[in-house]
Amino acid sequence: MVTVAAIPQVTDAEHKQRQLDLMKRRATGLLVLMGVVFAVAWTLEPAHPWLGYVRATAEAGMVGGVADWFAITALFRRPLNLPIPHTAIIPQRKDRIGRSLGNFVQNNFLSPEVLGAKLKAAELSRRAADWVRQPEHARTLVRQGAGALRSASAVVRDEDVHAMLERSVIEPLKRRPIAPVLADGLALLTVNDRHQQLLDRLVQGLAHLVAQNEPMIRERIRAESPWWVPEFVDDRLHERVVEGIERTLSEVGTDPGHPLRRQLDDLLVTWIEQLRQSPEAIARAEQIKQQVLDHPTSEQLTESLWREVKQVLDRQVAAAEHGAPGGLERGLIALAEATLEDAALLDKLDEWLIGAVLHAVDQHRHEVGQLIAHTVSVWDPDETSRRIELQVGRDLQFIRINGTLVGGLVGLVLYGLTQLLGHG
Repeated sequence: MVTVAAIPQVTDAEHKQRQLDLMKRRATGLLVLMGVVFAVAWTLEPAHPWLGYVRATAEAGMVGGVADWFAITALFRRPLNLPIPHTAIIPQRKDRIGRSLGNFVQNNFLSPEVLGAKLKAAELSRRAADWVRQPEHARTLVRQGAGALRSASAVVRDEDVHAMLERSVIEPLKRRPIAPVLADGLALLTVNDRHQQLLDRLVQGLAHLVAQNEPMIRERIRAESPWWVPEFVDDRLHERVVEGIERTLSEVGTDPGHPLRRQLDDLLVTWIEQLRQSPEAIARAEQIKQQVLDHPTSEQLTESLWREVKQVLDRQVAAAEHGAPGGLERGLIALAEATLEDAALLDKLDEWLIGAVLHAVDQHRHEVGQLIAHTVSVWDPDETSRRIELQVGRDLQFIRINGTLVGGLVGLVLYGLTQLLGHG
């Protein structure tokens, strides 16, 4: 037994019904006018032969108007309720139309070529980063996420979370070779000289740290200096040490070609090559990984990780309650701004997102076609026909009007040609 379901309501149904009725009256009125003109011209034609042109025009207009009325009506119902074959097409072939519509959407709207081009033009990563960098959006994202996670953390046992982290994080890390991951991470760090940007921030931080702790450096030098060294010598040594550190940091920060920067480049390249090619480096990385992840270190790691996560969530929720921006909020904004400045990273993120979406769509797009076909199949046939007519019927009535006018014009031309050829 087939279940028949009601279809969704049409937006502004009453307004669309009035427009449809108006256009039907206009099309029918034009057809009636052609009939009246035909009758008058046919009656008076013996006395006025020139009315033959008018009669032929009206006659052909009636034929065109009736033909188009029949064709349009046959889409939605049986004309004059007569059992004419191939009429009431939509109600009779609703299921086939649903399958065709599902296949059309599946193969044309959800194809990798069409969807991929649309997603690429959408610049998803740039839009997402631009949205997240807005403080109010980052605040909303962090508050809602932190609140939901903290609520969830309150109803689960710590032991269960530890076991889950052990299974889902620690065990996969143990099985996966760590050297290629480290090499890829270092390679990603060097894209667009991001490692040099990191060095710039490190230099700035060290310079600030030296300036803040200058009294401590002075006291440390005095404490380590022999008792017989005069105080002014200690002061001079302190000045030389601080000046040397600050000068070196300033040179590194302002000189893109500083030897330390080149050494960092060479060091990263060497590490990447060793992690990918050197058996000794790969074995050493695996050894260190196992030492870090083996029991009981892994147990302590999962406990510490879960404890830190809960503390972070508590801090974020507390900050949200006081209206102050938390660390996660500032971190999200900084991450979004850094992402927007890195075109290569945006391209990589878009490539990953588009690939993931296309893979998911390719796996399930046939289900979309089936959903459309099934949804249409359970609709009431007569109601489906009525709703479709409500949506497009007004435009179809223009076909009736055009058919009447074009038919009349063709009739006039043909009658004129017959008169011309007949007299010729």
